[in-house]
Amino acid sequence: MEWDLAQLRALDAVVTHGTFEAAARALHVTPSAVSQRIKTLEGAAGRVLVRRSRPVTVTDDGRTVLRVARQVALVVAEADRTLGSEPDPDGDVAPSPAPVVVAVAVNADSLATWVLPALAGLGDGVCLDLRREDQDHSLDLLRDGDVMAAVTSEPSPVQGCTVTRLGAMRYLPMASPAFARRWFGSRTAPTVVRERLAVAPVVVFDRKDDLQDAYLRGVAATGRRGERDAVLDPPRHHVPGSTAYAEAVRRGMGWGMLPEQQAADLLARGDLVVLDPAAAHDVTLFWQQWRIRSDALDRVAAAVAAAARSALR
Repeated sequence: MEWDLAQLRALDAVVTHGTFEAAARALHVTPSAVSQRIKTLEGAAGRVLVRRSRPVTVTDDGRTVLRVARQVALVVAEADRTLGSEPDPDGDVAPSPAPVVVAVAVNADSLATWVLPALAGLGDGVCLDLRREDQDHSLDLLRDGDVMAAVTSEPSPVQGCTVTRLGAMRYLPMASPAFARRWFGSRTAPTVVRERLAVAPVVVFDRKDDLQDAYLRGVAATGRRGERDAVLDPPRHHVPGSTAYAEAVRRGMGWGMLPEQQAADLLARGDLVVLDPAAAHDVTLFWQQWRIRSDALDRVAAAVAAAARSALR
C-alpha cells in the first residue's frame, strides 16, 4: 500500500485524542475530513484500523499502522526542524523550529533516581513525553507504538527495535528502625522469620509490583516439608509513587523492597534498616528503542546510557 501522510496523521490524532472531534481540532480540519481520511486509510490497508468507541481504540491491525504513523511523524518532525533551522534568505528573523517530541516509558524507581537527571541536560530541540510504567510491562507501550523507547527488564527486542543492556538496580527489604523492632525483635539487626513476615504489614507500589511477593515466595520456599506450599499474604498498603513509597516505609507503615540508590541517604541517617542483607534482588534493565535513524531519539538514548553506566551495577 502507498502511505499518505495526512491519513497517517489522522490515525495518530484520533487515537491520541480519543475522538474524531478532538482529532479534528488538533489537525485544524473538520471531523468529516478526519473520518474520510481514516476510511480511505482503512480501504488502502484492507482492514478495520480503529474501533469507533469513546475513546477511539485501535484494532490489532491498527496498532501496526499506528506505529508506522508515529515513526513517520518522528522523521517528518526532525526534517521540519532541520529545514526550519536554515537562515532566512531575506534576512528576517525566522521562528524557532518546533522541538521533536520523544515518548519514553520509564519505571518509577529509575525515573526518581537516575533517569531524570540524565534527561534534564538534553537542552533545546527535544521535548520529552515520559510514561511511567513498571519495567516488566513497559514493552506493551513500545509494541503498540505509544512510546519510541523504553527502560525495560525484557532482554529480547520487540520487533523493529534494538536492545542495549543498561545495568542492574539492586533492591533490599527495608523498614524503619521502630517497625523492625516491633515486628522482628531488633532495631539494628532484625531477625527475619517466616512467621513474622506472614503478619508484618508490607508496602507495595501497585498491583503490578511483584518485588515484595517474590521475596515472600522465596522465604516460604525455605520452610520445612509441608510448609513450603504455604503462601505468605501479609496485610499490605498500596502506595503508587516512588518518593511516596519510600516515605511510607520510612514512616513505619510497613516494610518494602527499596532500591539502593533511593535509600542510601535514609540508611546513612538511620531512618531505615535492612531487614535481610542476604536478600538483595537485582533487576537488570535494558534500553529498547525503535530501529530508526533519529537524532533526537539517539540523543535521549546516549544520555540514558551514560547515566546508567555510573548509576547501575
